[in-house]
Amino acid sequence: MLQQTDEEKQIIESRYRDLLSNCVRCQSPEDMALIEKAFKIANESHQGVRRKSGEPYIIHPIEVAKIVAFEIGLDAKAICCALLHDVVEDTDYTIEDIERLFGKKIANIIDGLTKIPEVFDASASAQAENFRKILLTLSDDIRVIFIKIADRLHNMRTLDSMPANKKLKIASETIYLYAPLAQRLGLYTIKSELEDLSLKYRYPQVYEEIKNRIEGDSKRRMHIINTFSLPIIHKLEENNIEFNISGRPKSIYSVWKKIQTKNVIFEDIYDLLAIRIVFEPYPHIPEKTQCWHIYSLITDIYKPKPDRIRDWVSTPKANGYEALHCTVMGPNGHWMEVQIRSRRMDEIAERGLASHWKYKGEDPSAHEGEIEKWIKQVRSMLENPQTDALEFLDEFKLNLFSSEIIVFTPKGETKTLPKGATTLDLAYEIHSEIGNKAIGAKVNHKLVPLSHTLSSGDQVEIITASTQKPSWESLKFVVTAKAKAAIKSAFKAETKNRIERGKQIVEDKLAELGVLPSSRVFKKILPEYDVLSKDEFYSKVGSGLISLEDLKKVLKKNTKSKWVRYWEIQLQKTTSRKRKKPSDDEGLKDQPGKTDKKEPYLLRESEIGEDLTYMVARCCNPIPGDEVIGYQSDDEIVIIHKATCAEAVRLMSRYGHRIVSAKWTTHKVLSYLARIEIKGMDRIGILSELVKVISDELQVNIRKLNIESHDGIFESSIDLYVHNSSNLNNLIGNVMKIKGVDSVQRVEKFDS
Repeated sequence: MLQQTDEEKQIIESRYRDLLSNCVRCQSPEDMALIEKAFKIANESHQGVRRKSGEPYIIHPIEVAKIVAFEIGLDAKAICCALLHDVVEDTDYTIEDIERLFGKKIANIIDGLTKIPEVFDASASAQAENFRKILLTLSDDIRVIFIKIADRLHNMRTLDSMPANKKLKIASETIYLYAPLAQRLGLYTIKSELEDLSLKYRYPQVYEEIKNRIEGDSKRRMHIINTFSLPIIHKLEENNIEFNISGRPKSIYSVWKKIQTKNVIFEDIYDLLAIRIVFEPYPHIPEKTQCWHIYSLITDIYKPKPDRIRDWVSTPKANGYEALHCTVMGPNGHWMEVQIRSRRMDEIAERGLASHWKYKGEDPSAHEGEIEKWIKQVRSMLENPQTDALEFLDEFKLNLFSSEIIVFTPKGETKTLPKGATTLDLAYEIHSEIGNKAIGAKVNHKLVPLSHTLSSGDQVEIITASTQKPSWESLKFVVTAKAKAAIKSAFKAETKNRIERGKQIVEDKLAELGVLPSSRVFKKILPEYDVLSKDEFYSKVGSGLISLEDLKKVLKKNTKSKWVRYWEIQLQKTTSRKRKKPSDDEGLKDQPGKTDKKEPYLLRESEIGEDLTYMVARCCNPIPGDEVIGYQSDDEIVIIHKATCAEAVRLMSRYGHRIVSAKWTTHKVLSYLARIEIKGMDRIGILSELVKVISDELQVNIRKLNIESHDGIFESSIDLYVHNSSNLNNLIGNVMKIKGVDSVQRVEKFDS
């Protein structure tokens, strides 16, 4: 182990002093002594240990502590935990040692932060189980998750030193879970940085291109902001309002997301800018009233867009976010978003719940509110021992990303649900038994089905019946994790009861016939009743789907031929899932199981047709030239996804150990199916020109062509075979030159 140099010791001391001098919430001698003690133990424990970048390891916990102190605003105990967060995992210190030195509270937080061993259930991923364990500590002390987010933020800031496959895994895990979790906790600044950094390492070229476009446009942007802001500044000053006004561009990630979701180019994003007005409130006037007053002054100058008003001052978000947003038409026909906040609202928006505690004078672990309700829901899901970790991750992510609606019970109580929630989601939100017994609902005094989608402001009454039971159909329209978990739990209990009931009926019937249950007996019974297992047989008997009236005849019948057919079918199913294994000397270095994950997996043209070492994913249909990643399936085939594919991000976040970086080699022989959509002004001969350009001039084979014309506009979808992305881009460029064509877009997800 390399010892710290004198220069490194000076850097460590400087960063530590910076932490102490800027720690707003830890100025007492006791706080300083606690942090000093934690730093000394951490520094001694990590002595001689270095990160991948080569810098002393102790710099990482110091930087995490600085994020906790400066950017989130937590207290001395949280800073102490941030300094010690890797001590138990990486050194000889135990949780018991930490409890003896620092007390039970700090020991509990560090226990929640300590990573679990690298031994996991075969069906789960390291990320899923680790994240699950962290969340289990939420109800004990929410500071655990704040420190974990700070840890992730610093890891993302220093990701350059990691190998390519690790960058992909960590960046995808970040965008999949940590960024939405930061948003849920109100850490908007950190959330935006996590999103941008994730984009930087997932698609570096795209990131740099958008970043350069935004920075290169800064002079024009400042001119627009100044022109727009000047009349507002004069108006607010005339009304004796003390304020600060600032303009900010959209984050790089949000620009990229809009390009992806809206299918627009950079120049077409009209809301690249937002103006933020932060005012000092008058002490005896409600802040909400002052927000609407400022809105009124602004709309005296600029025309508002009615469907773009977001009122989070009357009803704050569950994470505590308060602001009034509106979009107005500025000079030169530019739409501009304006955010109106008080000083208190702004600090809460930028630094999350920690600012709530500052204003309320509370300890973080004592804070109660909507976040605590959400945490209790998460806890109840986690406490179900039957919950699969990966399934939980997907359900948890779904609720993290959801925007919210607020509905009312008949008594006027409010319930917060994700956007798109149904009346059945609300029933389960109230109580799992109400959800299980629900048969319908009244929304705003009108009868609606359980699948009815709720809107903010709805008043909802759930109608129940004692004989009602959950149905599998309901899983298709509920959206909350709580509802899905309750329905699945109810079915598991019902299935278990049916199996037990069916088993008793079968055993009684066999006893009546003087037959003992045995494997030989079931070999005769199962194929005759078209079931594959004893549990399925018991379940169908228990639910009344199978009658045993003819059981005596079945037992006497010679079932050899049907039984042979039965097992032939099962054998066929099994072998169809198996792949021909390459011999020991066939291209071992390119086999997924043998590939060095630090090196790109090479996608050679011959392999897709010969020994099937890789295949392209149908969810995004990548073609040579696209930026791609590989996922190793159970049968060792590498499945190739576009790096921008949502399914690829999900796989990278859940199965990071199976992800390999992939790279196309030259492809000139094989053709790949791609789809383009074309829109434009209809005219006589447009179809023949399209076909001529694609087939005759570019020599591209068309597999399928659909075209529709209405109100002078035509829309066309064309499936065609291309060798690579350059081939396709060249085709798109030539099609765009055809007179009347307005847009040509590649479609990633389609059925071939």
